[in-house]
Amino acid sequence: MSKHTISILVNDQPGVMQRVSGLFGRRGFNIDSITVGSSEEPGLSRMVIVTTGDDRTLEQVQKQLYKLIDVIKVVDVSSNPMVARELGLIKVGAEPAARPEILGIVETFRAAVVDIGPASLIVQVVGDTEKIDAMVELLKPYGIRELSRTGVTAMTRGNR
Repeated sequence: MSKHTISILVNDQPGVMQRVSGLFGRRGFNIDSITVGSSEEPGLSRMVIVTTGDDRTLEQVQKQLYKLIDVIKVVDVSSNPMVARELGLIKVGAEPAARPEILGIVETFRAAVVDIGPASLIVQVVGDTEKIDAMVELLKPYGIRELSRTGVTAMTRGNR
């Protein structure tokens, strides 16, 4: 079993995301991450789904996706060199005495403090999933009060 990142170009219509995610559920696939947004084509959206499965099952899911009327194109971007990013917002307990240590972690990860409260900070970190996981682990001792992650978005490198 391996992770696959699938890019799906779909018509920008109500219910498309539900139909696509429902197909994954019916096939017994778990969706690790899903992002949806506008694409380079007006009227089309791009869905990026990260899932785990073997190559044969992934091929079946791709064939089933093409049967959905609003699906235009399906690409397994993880089968080629790709750029994948995720955004995380982490609200961490930060009394003034602990802030220098937290700011050191933020600087190391090339993250940014986007909000400062009397006893907390909100940190924004962008990178691959492993980078965000690592930052979350390092911030846990300070007390993570809230965590929000976007899910992975990706595209193939170069001219593909």
